Amino acid sequence: MGYIGVSLCPIIRVPDRVNVNLNNGIPTKLREHSLAAGRPNPLGATFDGQGVNFAVFSEHAEAIDLCLFTDDGRKERARIPLLERDGDIWHVYVGGVTPGTKYGFRVQGPYDPENGHRFNYNKLLLDPYAKRIAGRLKWSDAVMGYRVGSPKADLSFDTRDSAFAMPRSMVVDPSFNWGDDKPPAISASDTLLYEAHVKGMTARMPGVSPMTRGRFLGMASEPVLEHLTKIGVTTVQLMPAQAYVDDHFLAKQGLKNYWGYNSIGFFAPEPRYMTDQGIWEFQTMVRRFHAAGIEVVLDVVYNHTAEGNEMGPTLSFKGFDNLSYYRLAEDKRFYVNDTGTGNTLRVEHPMVLRMIMDSMRYWVEVMHVDGFRFDLATILAREESGFDRQGGFLDALRQDPVLGNVKLIAEPWDLGPGGYQLGNWPHPFLEFNDKYRDNVRKYWRGDSGIVADLAKRVAGSAEQFDHSGRAATSSINFVTVHDGFVLDDLVSYNVKHNAANGEDNRDGKDDNYSDNMGVEGPTDDEKIRAARALRKRNLLATVFLSQGTPMLLSGDEIGNSQWGNNNTYAQDNDQGWVNWNKPDHKLLAFVEKLADLRRAHPVLRQSRFLHSRARRTDGKPDLFWRMPDGRAPSAEDWQNPNWRSLSVEVRTSSDTPEYAASNDVLFLTFNAGDEVTVKMPDLPPDCLWELVLDTAAPEDGPQCITGTSAKIAAQSVCVFAQTPA
Repeated sequence: MGYIGVSLCPIIRVPDRVNVNLNNGIPTKLREHSLAAGRPNPLGATFDGQGVNFAVFSEHAEAIDLCLFTDDGRKERARIPLLERDGDIWHVYVGGVTPGTKYGFRVQGPYDPENGHRFNYNKLLLDPYAKRIAGRLKWSDAVMGYRVGSPKADLSFDTRDSAFAMPRSMVVDPSFNWGDDKPPAISASDTLLYEAHVKGMTARMPGVSPMTRGRFLGMASEPVLEHLTKIGVTTVQLMPAQAYVDDHFLAKQGLKNYWGYNSIGFFAPEPRYMTDQGIWEFQTMVRRFHAAGIEVVLDVVYNHTAEGNEMGPTLSFKGFDNLSYYRLAEDKRFYVNDTGTGNTLRVEHPMVLRMIMDSMRYWVEVMHVDGFRFDLATILAREESGFDRQGGFLDALRQDPVLGNVKLIAEPWDLGPGGYQLGNWPHPFLEFNDKYRDNVRKYWRGDSGIVADLAKRVAGSAEQFDHSGRAATSSINFVTVHDGFVLDDLVSYNVKHNAANGEDNRDGKDDNYSDNMGVEGPTDDEKIRAARALRKRNLLATVFLSQGTPMLLSGDEIGNSQWGNNNTYAQDNDQGWVNWNKPDHKLLAFVEKLADLRRAHPVLRQSRFLHSRARRTDGKPDLFWRMPDGRAPSAEDWQNPNWRSLSVEVRTSSDTPEYAASNDVLFLTFNAGDEVTVKMPDLPPDCLWELVLDTAAPEDGPQCITGTSAKIAAQSVCVFAQTPA
């Protein structure tokens, strides 16, 4: 809840370097706070055992006051001016302040929106470097810097105090007993990504304590860890876990921002995922994941904040220095909106870039996370001339001794000019590959002329990623993520059903490349249910059998449905959460089988690209595409819209050094047509082909192939392994 109905006690403004007794703003002998100049570094509130150093950035402010609150956060007990300024860093040291202290800032400066300035001393501001945020934002006109309803709109000025509606920044002691914790350091070749939402994963999961469901401690519970280990997950990618707020338009409808892509604190864990005990809850989650051999990657939103455009609230950055923190249009009253959310952070400003880098280092060094997935990442790499692979953000990342050792994942697009940059990111970035998603969906839906595209995706999308020393693992291969249909809905709905979002079904993607198999939504028709189950297995098998880094969406492995909603960003309820009550145990067992298969065969986890070149070890091509009759496809075959059965023989890449080469050989068949007889590739005299996976018969064990051909069931994937006779 927000801090509602608070009337301020008398305020004491205190000079620098004096001793003053403060208690609820009234001098007493109960407590003494000694003030000193403090230091400009580090930024934020830093506890040293005896007091706290406060340091904040503002290039254009005229004065900044620190506001201290009572323990319950309801009453402001003192305002302390930050009289020391080193460059654009304002600071003060307050002795006697301890972890748990709630605070905020008020910043004086020009309110001149037409020149980019939106200072308003009446608005309580969150510390941009707050390590913890207490309370929830209460939406009120008072959090706006302008008078709502004024004919001057945002050019007007609001004098109301916003403190009653604002959450508080909180001083923390980040020390934690990590014991022998160390990062699992999973190689990209061995990585199986699993995208999960802290609340969505745990809200309905059996065995998770009711007290910890929907929280970091629930995410770290034994049922979750056992499940992830069972299906071979190496790396959990958590949807936004940094502090965020519910959008105003959602709050007015009684909805919440469930996904969390509306950040307000880049250093603070989201309060709703904690039991209010402290940041150690997040640290405990990471430690437990590491003990299970699983990495933690954070989905981070460094591209915009929850303050919206010129009609949005003043919560933090806008009030500290709007001109520095945000990219503004030529008319500085308005914001560049490359994010579609109202504003865009000005990453090219050195102090904004520093904040992002400081945030990432904090999550690695203090919270022990293993990497980051950057939402709308192109924004971070956009300079004045456009996307720049040698721009400030990417250069800063590559030279950083801390961040150079963690996983970096880009969502390689945004809404701005030149925003689509798939394949253009430098090593060691991995990238979400939407071409993979769309081509694989179209192939299994039965679209014509997609075979050549499928071949490219199975081979690692080399045309996008094979340059500048990048690895074949650069492509993150997926068919579902949080935005879009989940796997069960992908085979059950032809159109989106987003009415619950309150946007008249206008939100969410329209081009889902889905197929309901003849009935929209759930059905009791056993033939349709069987066809849907087979389609799901085919889609998942394709992901696990492709070169690159595979990714699963939480719940897909048990057949979770979101009832046809392909944009559940506002559904913090059973529609958005994973339904663990009716798991598809057969599908779960199949995913386990896929994970085991991928681990067992190095040719599926290569870091070097396959280009059908002769290997040094035996002269055989590392990749050999085949028609059902065994011959190599011609140029005409690749263009044939009726071709429905693609086969490929896979070996260790021709670029692999001889000492690392493997004798592992697989023959894969992706048959989106009717039953077909496939000629098996020739073998050495002491070997035979063994069928190790058949999506049409998922529960069957390995079977030896005694003849020169094999029948492949309609609409199925088969995997054959070369085995000693």
